[in-house]
This record gives sequence, C-alpha cells and structure tokens, in this order.
Amino acid sequence: MLSLVPTPIGNIADITLRTLETLSRAEVLLCEDTRVTKKLLHLLKERYDLTTNDPRFISLHSHNEADFIRTLTPDFFDRNVVYVSDAGMPGISDPGQMLVRYCIDHGIAYDILPGANAALTAFVASGFVQTKMLFFGFLPHKGNDRSSALQEALFNGYTTVLYEAPTRLEKLLRECASAVPERHLFLAKEITKKYQRFYRGTASQLLQEMHGEIRGEWVVVIEASEGKGSSLSEADILSLDIPKKAASKLIARLTGENPKECYTRLLKS
Repeated sequence: MLSLVPTPIGNIADITLRTLETLSRAEVLLCEDTRVTKKLLHLLKERYDLTTNDPRFISLHSHNEADFIRTLTPDFFDRNVVYVSDAGMPGISDPGQMLVRYCIDHGIAYDILPGANAALTAFVASGFVQTKMLFFGFLPHKGNDRSSALQEALFNGYTTVLYEAPTRLEKLLRECASAVPERHLFLAKEITKKYQRFYRGTASQLLQEMHGEIRGEWVVVIEASEGKGSSLSEADILSLDIPKKAASKLIARLTGENPKECYTRLLKS
C-alpha cells in the first residue's frame, strides 16, 4: 500500500496523529530529500516518542521521479510504502501524483492524508472574498514562458496563488506594479514559522513596505481580476506589450479558441 503523508511547513506541532501513526508503520520511506526526512523523524522521536520499523529510505524528487516509477513493479507496494515531501502536501508543487497514477493504473491500494499546505493557508489568510482560486505554483524564471504564465495568473478571473523564491519576489512585484498597478496582493512570509509575516497592498505599496525584508519562503495571493465575461477584450490583450504567444493563450482563455490556432491567426495578422 502507498500512503502520501503531509509534513509540517514550519511548525513541528502541526504534525497530525494520523501522520505519526503512518510513519510508525512505514517499511519504505520515499523522500524528497532523505536528509530532511531523517531530521524530521529525529525530532518526532524526541518530542512525540515516535517509534519506527527501521524503514528503508529512498530518494524520490522531481528530477528522478519519472525514472524511478519506470523501474517499479506492483509488488513494491506489498509493503507499507510512505511518500513524504520536505514540507507540506505531496503532489502540490512536489512529487507524488505520478505515484498515485501508478497505483490507480495497477490496482494498488493508496491513501492520502490531509495536512499542512502553504497555498491554502495563505489563500484563507488573504481575506479576498472571491472563493474560487487557482494555484500556479512557481512561475517559470524568465523568457516568454514567464511572460505568458504571469499574464495568465493576472487575468484569469480568479484569486490566484503563487509560490515565489526570495531572489525573485522583487521582480514579481515590479512586474505586477507595471501590469496591474491598482490590483491588491497578499504576501505571506514563512508561514507557521517564528518570523511569519503577512503583507497586503498594491505591488508598489508592497515594494516600499518590503524594503530589506525579502528573505525566507513566500506565498503570493493575487486578487481576482474582472475575469471572464468582463470588459476585457482581444483588443485589450493585443495592446499589451507581451509576446504574441502569451497573447494567444490569454485570448484563447477569454474566447475558448484553440491556443495554437489563435497563435497562428495572430502571426498572420
């Protein structure tokens, strides 16, 4: 059997009783980083008297997940197999979903334990009353892929949640200040940790407020745009200083047109 087990995103006290029980029965521990998981187990043994079955530790991260799954046979799951990411919910910007898909395809029993998640915590903390949300994880770092993903994040009609590294947070805020100067954002820093902080305002306001504070792990919640059915038109999108590929994806989202056909049409225009 496979169990996907969430781990605390900062505060060790957020561990659940079911997680402790599942970890105690694990015979194989698939870990995003074996060092992080071993440190977590050490803390749990000290604070909560966790006992384990001396599990086998196997590294399973985004770079080797596909190759690892190709080597699997169904009898691997005759034991109690547990997957844990470094922090938070497996399968949310972390490996895990390919393991679940393998179990579904091969009739293998699996279970998903609920638990700590930075995206949902920040979404609730934001106070944005639009209850429909989209989660984008980390945006591409640069180039047309980033431009396209950012435009989609800003103009999809829903409250949007991103993860961002401290080295790129200022860049993201400057991009938002240019593209949506009046839109409000919510920033959550180091959720559940000692230096947890919440910030709210326009991107320009946040750039001033955050001067010198851009360290740690960040979740960015973007207030919903007017979205589908609004006054936003194809002409509005084409007037933006963005690549045609990015524009075609936005227009396709607005109109329902096939993105490739839209891109071809824009190239001919």
